[in-house]
Amino acid sequence: MSLLRFPKSTILRPTCRCAHTFTARRLPTRRLLCGVAGAMLTVSLAFALRQHTILLDANVVPPIGTAAEDPEFIVDPATGIQFPKVIKVASKVPLPMLSLVGVGVRTVSFLRIQVYSVGFYADLNNPKLKLEPTMTPDEKIREIVNTCACEIRIVPTRNTSYSHLRDAFIRAITARLRDGRNNGDTTEEEAALAASPIRKLKTLFPNTTLTKHSPLDIFLYPPTPGNARALTFRDLGSIESDWVAREFVLHYFQGDGLSPALKKMVVESIESL
Repeated sequence: MSLLRFPKSTILRPTCRCAHTFTARRLPTRRLLCGVAGAMLTVSLAFALRQHTILLDANVVPPIGTAAEDPEFIVDPATGIQFPKVIKVASKVPLPMLSLVGVGVRTVSFLRIQVYSVGFYADLNNPKLKLEPTMTPDEKIREIVNTCACEIRIVPTRNTSYSHLRDAFIRAITARLRDGRNNGDTTEEEAALAASPIRKLKTLFPNTTLTKHSPLDIFLYPPTPGNARALTFRDLGSIESDWVAREFVLHYFQGDGLSPALKKMVVESIESL
Protein backbone atom coordinates (compact mmCIF):
# COMPACT_ATOMS: atom_id res chain seq x y z
CA MET A 1 0.00 0.00 0.00
CA SER A 2 1.48 3.32 -1.04
CA LEU A 3 1.75 6.12 1.49
CA LEU A 4 -1.19 8.48 1.11
CA ARG A 5 -0.36 12.16 0.83
CA PHE A 6 -2.79 14.35 2.66
CA PRO A 7 -3.77 17.67 1.09
CA LYS A 8 -2.75 20.95 2.62
CA SER A 9 -5.58 22.71 4.42
CA THR A 10 -7.57 25.11 2.26
CA ILE A 11 -8.18 28.55 3.71
CA LEU A 12 -11.08 30.53 2.31
CA ARG A 13 -10.19 34.17 1.69
CA PRO A 14 -12.44 37.13 0.93
CA THR A 15 -12.69 37.61 -2.83
CA CYS A 16 -13.83 41.25 -2.85
CA ARG A 17 -11.16 43.38 -4.58
CA CYS A 18 -12.86 46.74 -4.20
CA ALA A 19 -10.66 47.69 -1.25
CA HIS A 20 -7.62 47.46 -3.52
CA THR A 21 -9.14 49.93 -6.00
CA PHE A 22 -11.10 52.47 -4.00
CA THR A 23 -10.51 54.26 -0.73
CA ALA A 24 -12.97 53.77 2.11
CA ARG A 25 -13.92 57.48 1.97
CA ARG A 26 -15.27 57.16 -1.57
CA LEU A 27 -17.23 53.94 -1.08
CA PRO A 28 -20.96 54.18 -0.33
CA THR A 29 -21.87 53.19 3.22
CA ARG A 30 -24.03 50.30 2.07
CA ARG A 31 -21.22 48.86 -0.03
CA LEU A 32 -18.84 49.16 2.90
CA LEU A 33 -21.23 47.32 5.18
CA CYS A 34 -21.80 44.59 2.60
CA GLY A 35 -18.08 44.18 2.08
CA VAL A 36 -17.39 43.85 5.78
CA ALA A 37 -20.30 41.44 6.26
CA GLY A 38 -19.13 39.35 3.31
CA ALA A 39 -15.60 39.14 4.63
CA MET A 40 -16.84 38.12 8.10
CA LEU A 41 -19.11 35.47 6.58
CA THR A 42 -16.28 34.06 4.48
CA VAL A 43 -13.98 33.79 7.49
CA SER A 44 -16.77 32.20 9.57
CA LEU A 45 -17.46 29.62 6.87
CA ALA A 46 -13.78 28.79 6.59
CA PHE A 47 -13.54 28.24 10.34
CA ALA A 48 -16.67 26.09 10.42
CA LEU A 49 -15.43 23.90 7.58
CA ARG A 50 -12.01 23.41 9.17
CA GLN A 51 -12.97 23.16 12.83
CA HIS A 52 -13.43 19.40 12.99
CA THR A 53 -11.52 18.33 9.88
CA ILE A 54 -8.17 16.78 10.79
CA LEU A 55 -5.39 17.27 8.26
CA LEU A 56 -2.66 14.83 9.14
CA ASP A 57 -0.07 17.29 7.89
CA ALA A 58 -1.40 20.35 9.74
CA ASN A 59 -1.17 21.64 13.30
CA VAL A 60 -4.34 21.53 15.38
CA VAL A 61 -4.56 23.17 18.79
CA PRO A 62 -7.42 21.94 20.99
CA PRO A 63 -9.38 24.40 23.09
CA ILE A 64 -9.17 24.34 26.87
CA GLY A 65 -12.27 24.87 28.97
CA THR A 66 -15.37 23.27 30.40
CA ALA A 67 -18.07 21.13 28.84
CA ALA A 68 -20.61 23.94 29.28
CA GLU A 69 -18.69 26.15 26.85
CA ASP A 70 -19.34 24.09 23.72
CA PRO A 71 -21.74 21.15 23.33
CA GLU A 72 -19.72 19.87 20.37
CA PHE A 73 -16.82 18.93 22.66
CA ILE A 74 -16.20 16.56 25.53
CA VAL A 75 -13.80 17.72 28.24
CA ASP A 76 -11.26 15.54 29.99
CA PRO A 77 -12.20 16.45 33.58
CA ALA A 78 -8.66 15.79 34.82
CA THR A 79 -7.01 18.31 32.50
CA GLY A 80 -9.68 20.58 31.02
CA ILE A 81 -8.60 19.63 27.49
CA GLN A 82 -11.49 19.46 25.03
CA PHE A 83 -12.02 16.84 22.33
CA PRO A 84 -14.48 17.27 19.43
CA LYS A 85 -17.30 14.73 19.55
CA VAL A 86 -16.97 14.10 15.81
CA ILE A 87 -13.97 14.54 13.51
CA LYS A 88 -13.22 13.96 9.86
CA VAL A 89 -9.79 13.00 8.55
CA ALA A 90 -9.10 14.70 5.22
CA SER A 91 -7.69 12.39 2.59
CA LYS A 92 -7.65 11.79 -1.16
CA VAL A 93 -9.41 8.54 -0.33
CA PRO A 94 -12.89 9.04 1.18
CA LEU A 95 -12.86 8.28 4.89
CA PRO A 96 -15.78 8.09 7.33
CA MET A 97 -16.60 10.49 10.12
CA LEU A 98 -15.17 9.33 13.44
CA SER A 99 -17.05 9.53 16.73
CA LEU A 100 -15.40 10.17 20.08
CA VAL A 101 -15.79 7.03 22.19
CA GLY A 102 -13.84 8.05 25.28
CA VAL A 103 -11.27 10.39 26.84
CA GLY A 104 -8.91 10.13 29.79
CA VAL A 105 -5.60 11.23 31.23
CA ARG A 106 -2.34 9.30 31.05
CA THR A 107 -0.27 9.50 34.24
CA VAL A 108 3.14 8.09 35.14
CA SER A 109 5.01 7.16 38.32
CA PHE A 110 3.65 6.78 41.82
CA LEU A 111 3.23 10.56 41.93
CA ARG A 112 0.55 10.25 39.23
CA ILE A 113 2.13 12.98 37.11
CA GLN A 114 -0.16 13.90 34.22
CA VAL A 115 1.54 13.39 30.86
CA TYR A 116 -1.22 13.78 28.30
CA SER A 117 -4.94 13.57 27.71
CA VAL A 118 -5.97 10.93 25.21
CA GLY A 119 -9.08 10.49 23.12
CA PHE A 120 -10.24 7.42 21.22
CA TYR A 121 -12.25 7.85 18.02
CA ALA A 122 -13.84 5.18 15.84
CA ASP A 123 -16.19 4.73 12.89
CA LEU A 124 -19.04 3.15 14.85
CA ASN A 125 -21.35 3.38 11.82
CA ASN A 126 -19.28 0.87 9.85
CA PRO A 127 -21.79 -1.68 8.47
CA LYS A 128 -19.18 -4.43 8.87
CA LEU A 129 -19.00 -3.85 12.62
CA LYS A 130 -20.74 -6.72 14.41
CA LEU A 131 -21.04 -6.31 18.17
CA GLU A 132 -22.97 -9.00 20.02
CA PRO A 133 -24.61 -8.56 23.44
CA THR A 134 -22.69 -11.59 24.69
CA MET A 135 -19.31 -10.01 23.95
CA THR A 136 -17.15 -8.78 26.83
CA PRO A 137 -16.00 -5.13 26.75
CA ASP A 138 -12.51 -6.22 25.66
CA GLU A 139 -13.99 -8.32 22.85
CA LYS A 140 -16.05 -5.35 21.66
CA ILE A 141 -13.02 -3.05 21.69
CA ARG A 142 -11.00 -5.60 19.70
CA GLU A 143 -13.82 -5.98 17.18
CA ILE A 144 -13.99 -2.19 16.71
CA VAL A 145 -10.22 -1.93 16.18
CA ASN A 146 -10.17 -4.96 13.87
CA THR A 147 -13.01 -3.63 11.71
CA CYS A 148 -13.11 0.16 11.74
CA ALA A 149 -11.10 3.25 11.07
CA CYS A 150 -9.87 4.54 14.44
CA GLU A 151 -7.82 7.38 15.84
CA ILE A 152 -5.85 7.96 18.99
CA ARG A 153 -5.42 11.66 19.81
CA ILE A 154 -2.72 12.56 22.32
CA VAL A 155 -2.65 16.08 23.79
CA PRO A 156 0.29 16.74 26.16
CA THR A 157 -0.46 18.53 29.41
CA ARG A 158 3.15 19.76 29.51
CA ASN A 159 6.04 19.98 27.07
CA THR A 160 7.34 16.54 26.26
CA SER A 161 9.72 15.09 23.71
CA TYR A 162 8.95 12.94 20.73
CA SER A 163 11.77 10.64 21.81
CA HIS A 164 10.03 9.92 25.13
CA LEU A 165 6.83 9.05 23.30
CA ARG A 166 8.77 6.92 20.84
CA ASP A 167 10.49 4.96 23.61
CA ALA A 168 7.17 4.35 25.38
CA PHE A 169 5.51 3.20 22.14
CA ILE A 170 8.36 0.83 21.29
CA ARG A 171 8.41 -0.66 24.81
CA ALA A 172 4.66 -1.25 24.65
CA ILE A 173 4.59 -2.82 21.19
CA THR A 174 7.66 -4.98 21.94
CA ALA A 175 6.04 -6.23 25.14
CA ARG A 176 2.84 -7.11 23.28
CA LEU A 177 4.87 -8.97 20.67
CA ARG A 178 6.71 -10.94 23.35
CA ASP A 179 3.55 -11.72 25.30
CA GLY A 180 1.68 -12.68 22.15
CA ARG A 181 4.34 -15.16 21.14
CA ASN A 182 4.41 -16.64 24.65
CA ASN A 183 0.64 -17.13 24.93
CA GLY A 184 0.08 -18.15 21.33
CA ASP A 185 -1.93 -15.08 20.27
CA THR A 186 0.83 -14.06 17.85
CA THR A 187 2.24 -16.50 15.32
CA GLU A 188 5.90 -16.70 14.40
CA GLU A 189 5.01 -15.45 10.93
CA GLU A 190 3.26 -12.39 12.37
CA ALA A 191 6.23 -11.72 14.63
CA ALA A 192 8.64 -11.94 11.71
CA LEU A 193 6.54 -9.60 9.56
CA ALA A 194 6.26 -7.09 12.42
CA ALA A 195 10.02 -6.67 12.86
CA SER A 196 10.59 -4.28 9.95
CA PRO A 197 7.59 -1.98 10.70
CA ILE A 198 8.70 -1.74 14.33
CA ARG A 199 12.17 -0.65 13.19
CA LYS A 200 10.58 1.95 10.92
CA LEU A 201 8.39 3.16 13.78
CA LYS A 202 11.54 4.00 15.73
CA THR A 203 12.72 6.30 12.94
CA LEU A 204 9.54 8.40 12.61
CA PHE A 205 10.05 10.55 15.69
CA PRO A 206 12.34 13.61 15.61
CA ASN A 207 14.53 14.72 18.50
CA THR A 208 12.35 17.73 19.15
CA THR A 209 9.72 18.85 21.62
CA LEU A 210 6.02 18.16 21.36
CA THR A 211 4.74 21.29 23.01
CA LYS A 212 2.02 21.54 25.61
CA HIS A 213 -1.51 21.24 24.17
CA SER A 214 -0.21 20.38 20.66
CA PRO A 215 -2.10 17.23 19.63
CA LEU A 216 -0.55 14.20 18.01
CA ASP A 217 -3.13 12.37 15.90
CA ILE A 218 -2.51 8.69 15.20
CA PHE A 219 -4.88 7.37 12.55
CA LEU A 220 -5.57 3.69 11.89
CA TYR A 221 -6.91 3.10 8.41
CA PRO A 222 -9.77 0.64 7.96
CA PRO A 223 -8.74 -2.76 6.62
CA THR A 224 -8.75 -3.20 2.84
CA PRO A 225 -8.43 -6.57 1.10
CA GLY A 226 -4.96 -7.30 -0.19
CA ASN A 227 -3.26 -4.41 1.65
CA ALA A 228 -1.57 -4.12 5.02
CA ARG A 229 -3.24 -1.63 7.35
CA ALA A 230 -1.53 1.71 7.66
CA LEU A 231 -0.98 3.61 10.89
CA THR A 232 -0.30 7.29 10.26
CA PHE A 233 1.30 9.67 12.74
CA ARG A 234 0.36 13.22 11.77
CA ASP A 235 3.33 15.21 10.44
CA LEU A 236 5.67 12.26 11.02
CA GLY A 237 4.88 9.40 8.63
CA SER A 238 3.28 5.98 8.44
CA ILE A 239 3.98 2.32 8.97
CA GLU A 240 2.18 -0.49 7.20
CA SER A 241 1.56 -3.69 9.13
CA ASP A 242 -1.66 -5.41 10.12
CA TRP A 243 -0.19 -6.60 13.41
CA VAL A 244 1.66 -3.42 14.46
CA ALA A 245 -1.17 -1.09 13.44
CA ARG A 246 -3.79 -3.12 15.29
CA GLU A 247 -1.76 -3.86 18.40
CA PHE A 248 -0.59 -0.26 18.74
CA VAL A 249 -4.18 0.88 19.21
CA LEU A 250 -5.15 -2.11 21.37
CA HIS A 251 -2.29 -1.54 23.82
CA TYR A 252 -4.18 1.50 25.10
CA PHE A 253 -6.85 -0.87 26.41
CA GLN A 254 -4.74 -3.68 27.84
CA GLY A 255 -5.80 -4.56 31.39
CA ASP A 256 -7.11 -1.42 33.07
CA GLY A 257 -5.72 0.60 30.16
CA LEU A 258 -2.85 3.07 29.87
CA SER A 259 -5.47 5.56 31.01
CA PRO A 260 -8.01 3.82 33.26
CA ALA A 261 -10.35 6.79 32.80
CA LEU A 262 -10.20 6.37 29.02
CA LYS A 263 -10.96 2.67 29.14
CA LYS A 264 -13.76 3.17 31.65
CA MET A 265 -15.44 5.74 29.41
CA VAL A 266 -14.98 3.60 26.28
CA VAL A 267 -16.47 0.55 28.03
CA GLU A 268 -19.47 2.62 29.17
CA SER A 269 -19.93 4.09 25.67
CA ILE A 270 -20.02 0.74 23.88
CA GLU A 271 -21.97 -1.13 26.54
CA SER A 272 -25.28 -0.69 24.75
CA LEU A 273 -23.92 -1.25 21.21
